[in-house]
Amino acid sequence: KKRELENILNFEEKQEELKLKQQKLWKKILEVGEALHLKRKQIADNIEKNINQILVELNMPKAYFKVNIEKMEEPTETGFDKIEFLISTNIGEPLKPLSKIASGGELSRIMLALKTILASADGISTLIFDEVDTGISGKTAQLVAEKMAYLSKKHQLICVTHLPQIASMADTHYRISKITKNERTYINVEKLDYQGKINELARIM
Repeated sequence: KKRELENILNFEEKQEELKLKQQKLWKKILEVGEALHLKRKQIADNIEKNINQILVELNMPKAYFKVNIEKMEEPTETGFDKIEFLISTNIGEPLKPLSKIASGGELSRIMLALKTILASADGISTLIFDEVDTGISGKTAQLVAEKMAYLSKKHQLICVTHLPQIASMADTHYRISKITKNERTYINVEKLDYQGKINELARIM
């Protein structure tokens, strides 16, 4: 009862203390948010430069990738920034969100470029590429295969592919097939020996 009475009598003083504490915390949030914003812009410039270089190597010389950072007035749990990946795949085309890219082949190469850049920074040991060959063939497929082979020097790569250019770069091969038995469908995974690799590469060619 005594404490309740003290709280009531000192209400204005307590309110002022809380207000000052709130102001200090908000100032700290602004300082940390600004530092994070500047760091993100610096890293974004680096990512843009590296990804655009890789896209040239992956036969997309006219593409332009940009990290758009929009600073918001109110913070979220990740700071004040709204971040979006934008891409223009041809000269004269406006930058669009990565999610709006229609071509499977373009998206495959952009994702490969992103994984190549980010994997070295986030310490991921294993990368999985499922259907990275979507919409590509010929010279482009060979360039993608070479980039993945380079990436495999620092990371373990697991790749599902139907292209011989990509499959031929792997150290270990598994043939995945479906079989039907007693009106049930099963997935069969078979590790290939040297001759099996040659036969399978010849088959998919």
